[in-house]
Amino acid sequence: MNRRLLAYFLLDTSGSMHGEPIQALNNGFNGLINMLRTDPQAMESLCLSVVTFNREVENIVPLIELNNYQPIEISCPQSGPTHTGEGLEMVYNLVEKELIKGTTSQKGDWKPLLFIFTDGKPSDLMKYRAFIPKIKELDFGVIVGCAAGPKAEVSFLHELTSNVVKLDTTDASTLSSFFKWVSSSIEMGNKSQGTGESLTLPTPPSELNFNF
Repeated sequence: MNRRLLAYFLLDTSGSMHGEPIQALNNGFNGLINMLRTDPQAMESLCLSVVTFNREVENIVPLIELNNYQPIEISCPQSGPTHTGEGLEMVYNLVEKELIKGTTSQKGDWKPLLFIFTDGKPSDLMKYRAFIPKIKELDFGVIVGCAAGPKAEVSFLHELTSNVVKLDTTDASTLSSFFKWVSSSIEMGNKSQGTGESLTLPTPPSELNFNF
């Protein structure tokens, strides 16, 4: 069995993402896929899962090997809340079901990765905070939070992870830079997993403000 590296993407598609931001998100995410496909190690071991959250939470890309991934159009409603807590709940349930744990007779998957992108703050804050300890129990290799745009709040993401990136805007060039950096992070994750070392994130470009 090939050991897999599972990467989960939790993407905000609430009403405030309508228009240019959701187009930029689509372009950035498709660029990420194209970059990862140039990495032989990612093509061999990486599996992706995409969960979107607005009023509804949906696993729009169920876990799939990178080389079988087909591009999709991520859409969002014109208005509606940001159910980040429900999104975490879905990610928790998916990882519990999909991650193959090691046994005495075989090695399981590598530690999974989680990338959360939002341009606001949780509308369901109680549920969000209830699932933070559950997500941490899953022992991700890394959790990266991205707060994009002027209304995004880093404080809530900091409750989940110390790795938080703040983007001033949600335009195409900024999101493209973010997803290029995510691609580098996943490639480093692939390389560090085999050594048993924890993942050290690459230095982000200047337009990505890292909030420790």
